[in-house]
Amino acid sequence: MNRKIKRTLILAGLAFALLCLVGGIYFGTFCHASPEAKALVRGSETVQVKTTDAGWLLDGPGAKDALIFYPGGKVEPTAYLPLLTALAEDGVDCFLVRMPLNMAFLNVNAAADLRAAYAYEHWYIGGHSLGGAMAAVYAAEHGDGLDGLILLAAYATKPLGEHLAVLELHGSEDGVLNRKKLKAGEQYLPASALSFELPGGNHAQFGDYGPQKGDGLAAVSRAEQTAWAVKRIESLILGE
Repeated sequence: MNRKIKRTLILAGLAFALLCLVGGIYFGTFCHASPEAKALVRGSETVQVKTTDAGWLLDGPGAKDALIFYPGGKVEPTAYLPLLTALAEDGVDCFLVRMPLNMAFLNVNAAADLRAAYAYEHWYIGGHSLGGAMAAVYAAEHGDGLDGLILLAAYATKPLGEHLAVLELHGSEDGVLNRKKLKAGEQYLPASALSFELPGGNHAQFGDYGPQKGDGLAAVSRAEQTAWAVKRIESLILGE
């Protein structure tokens, strides 16, 4: 092996090692769920939390309606247990999906196996931030049999079927959400889509993982933002 080839191989190896290091640091750094959120993995008086191949099933008193939820990018999935537990307690069973490296674009079609393995009369899919955007991609490509889509601080990038009930929620103080893309995404929503802005709400408080870089300062509490989101989602799914 001549020197030129050897030097090229060494440089390529160093570049690959550097790439792995940077990637490990980037994907290994994520927003952690609060201890209180993590504790909800034990369930509540009316919700049993079951482990699935994809993550967790929050099994409450309801039996007809199910929501498959994709977490936000680089956010520990259990951060969304407060929101999903509240929904499950009121009759909407929830599937919380654990994404590879906490990035929903690495398993956009995670919902397919869940829909095949469980029998519910009505299926909804949704998510927060990147998770919501990827849920919208899934709904656009596999919308048959889905009843609706829930977007929390997220937007669609592909046309959605007119049969889908779509709900888009965001906070007025959200400093992470790309407003231009949110506006551009309106063209892909069905005519019946509903959109609401919570005065004082921000990006991170749809979950329970503390402050997020670039986000605005909320003027409402996380509990208030969660309750607001739960009410809007249940109005769509349960008609309440």
